[in-house]
Amino acid sequence: MRIAPLQLDPVVGDVQGNLARIVEAARTAAGLGADLAVTGELAICGYPPRDLIEREGFVERCEQAVAELAGRCALPLLVGAPRRVGRRARNAVAFLRGGRIEAWYDKRLLPTYDVFDEWRHFEPGAAPLVIELAGRRLGVLVCEDLWRADDAVGPGRYACDPVADCAALGVRAIVALSASPFRLGKHERQDGILQAAAARIRGSVVSVNQVGANDDLVFDGASALVDASGTIAQLPRFEESVDVLELGMPPRTVEPRDAQHDTFRALVASIGGYLRKTGHSRAIVGLSGGIDSAVVAALCVRALGAANVRGVMMPSRFSSDHSLSDARASAAALGMPEPDLLPIADAHALLARTIGAAQPLEGLADENLQSRLRGLTLMALSNASGAMVVSTGNKSELAVGYATLYGDMCGGIAPIGDLTKGQVYALARWMNDHHVRAGFDRPPVPEGSITKPPSAELRPDQRDQDTLPPYDELDAIVHGFVDLEQSPSTISRRIGLDEAMVRRWCLAIDRAQYKREQAGVVPKLTARAFGPGRRLPLAMRES
Repeated sequence: MRIAPLQLDPVVGDVQGNLARIVEAARTAAGLGADLAVTGELAICGYPPRDLIEREGFVERCEQAVAELAGRCALPLLVGAPRRVGRRARNAVAFLRGGRIEAWYDKRLLPTYDVFDEWRHFEPGAAPLVIELAGRRLGVLVCEDLWRADDAVGPGRYACDPVADCAALGVRAIVALSASPFRLGKHERQDGILQAAAARIRGSVVSVNQVGANDDLVFDGASALVDASGTIAQLPRFEESVDVLELGMPPRTVEPRDAQHDTFRALVASIGGYLRKTGHSRAIVGLSGGIDSAVVAALCVRALGAANVRGVMMPSRFSSDHSLSDARASAAALGMPEPDLLPIADAHALLARTIGAAQPLEGLADENLQSRLRGLTLMALSNASGAMVVSTGNKSELAVGYATLYGDMCGGIAPIGDLTKGQVYALARWMNDHHVRAGFDRPPVPEGSITKPPSAELRPDQRDQDTLPPYDELDAIVHGFVDLEQSPSTISRRIGLDEAMVRRWCLAIDRAQYKREQAGVVPKLTARAFGPGRRLPLAMRES
């Protein structure tokens, strides 16, 4: 039996556009000789639809699109779509054959952890579905029905086991429609789950995953055919693809995993997807000559093309010569247009004098004024040109509030907001060492941006470590407190740092929550990214 995963990048809410993409992909699959085409989860509306499900008429438009698809697709097709059962919606799959909807399957396990909130919108299904096609019986599952949270939070979350139900019905092949978000390291657990499921049914599992990026979530595709011995075949990662996988086929080469390459591709997908799906094609990046802006500029160029990325240099009276030379070197290495030079020194002096007549501006207040002038400059250029500002803050800075609201936090998306400072350096070195593989003509990050001590350059001879712990220590604290949810005392014992110092910076992380609530979209790469998957109160006091 020949099954064609339709590994597509849907636009959330674009029901008719997604329908057209599925029709075209199904025609391609038919031309390849497929017996069955399969989309990802909720492919008709895109995942995650969030509260669009509650909007009047939305689910019904999706159901109408499925009915239209049945009439336009000659090839048997499993398509993910919401449907209404009584007053509640269900996360469902329609089996289309012979010009009609032959059967529905409703997702049985609805995740509510991390970024997921499916109980908010859907009612679970109660029964398995087995379809018969080309002399085979196929069990149909949707995403969490297969993963059962084992790939994310560990076993034991659900009493229901849809794979076991398929095994009890005697099926020897399962097709699972997924929209499983990318997360570093998760694929290893998912590979094991797929192999275990294949062993339990003594057959094969075909997993079809969405690709692309929607808001904070990135999807890497990697749709696969797996049996108990391992992965037999896999579609490309981070790109749309239609291919035919034949049950019982011999294994073929599968692209090996590379964490840095996957990080790079996930961030490129997040930038390109967010701008394209919000109607933007051009980006503006403030170029400081530092590591963060150099990395973000490189990611934007890879996502949008060099001609569509505008660099802006905004020196103050405290800016060093190398901040300008490194910024220019970054743009030149990437093939960007010559960066704009828009100094802020005169505006800073004027505003400091004007505001200072009412309230003296000293120390941090004066430093933040400079950052906000840069944010004002970038946003004015954005309003005038229609390009989106892309912010350059990393996870370490966002964590402890070492970022200025309405200043360097300005922007629609914060691509490296889930990378600690150390991870930003590691990604920069990887891009330079593998620039051809990453799609650059030459190393994209200037060596000076990598080797010089990081500095905001908002006062004479400033260094980040004047205010922050060394980044290796700060990153370890952020990892323990944010990613692992450990207490300050546990973090202190684990990494051998003074507990009072650790406690101080954990408190800073909590106090900065109000800033992060106003930040641009942070693409999720890790278990605990800042965003919908980490929900903390703004006004709180732990005792």
